Amino acid sequence: MRDIGAGLAGALILFFARFITAVRGRWDGVAPTDEQRIYFANHASHGDFVLIWTVLPRRMRFATRPVAGSDYWLKSGLRRFIGRDVFNAVLIDRDAATRTADPIVQMTEALDAGSSLIVFPEGTRNTTDAPLLPFKSGLFHLAQARPNVALVPVWIDNLNRVMPKGEFVPVPLVCTVTFGAALTLAETETKQDFLARAEAALLALSPKASAS
Repeated sequence: MRDIGAGLAGALILFFARFITAVRGRWDGVAPTDEQRIYFANHASHGDFVLIWTVLPRRMRFATRPVAGSDYWLKSGLRRFIGRDVFNAVLIDRDAATRTADPIVQMTEALDAGSSLIVFPEGTRNTTDAPLLPFKSGLFHLAQARPNVALVPVWIDNLNRVMPKGEFVPVPLVCTVTFGAALTLAETETKQDFLARAEAALLALSPKASAS
């Protein structure tokens, strides 16, 4: 019964996301194939991974797990149900002082089980005027641990205006999810160089970059 409930809840969330945002997926330099991937995206809302999940083809959607903060998704029974049962999220403790599991180990275990991942290298929602916050080192360590898994940048546009921080009623606006060409970690590439290249690849997909 719980699996049926999770399936129904997932279908309802997808319908709601499409209804409110009319979300469109753009595959720019990469195709929607069954290749195992790590999708890394900009982060402005708790709904970010929902939009990515929504635009993935169905066969890919259920093989792709978002990586999210356990402090938010385990806060209540409803959030726990959505995070764990509906989206099968990899839930990590973002507080180094309290965590009992290594986030990189959690993510590599999910990859080794055959899943693709959705990650947010900024580490937290960006509520500033800057297009991106500096990337945390996790994406580099993940690429180091599993260098054969393609890293695909994903730019989510407009969702921060649909669900502004602190608001509970969404504003209907068209959102776009753009997938860029895949990256891999070069054998001798430093952490600093890799993260700068990953940031640049993600920023290149933003509407402002496209317009310039």
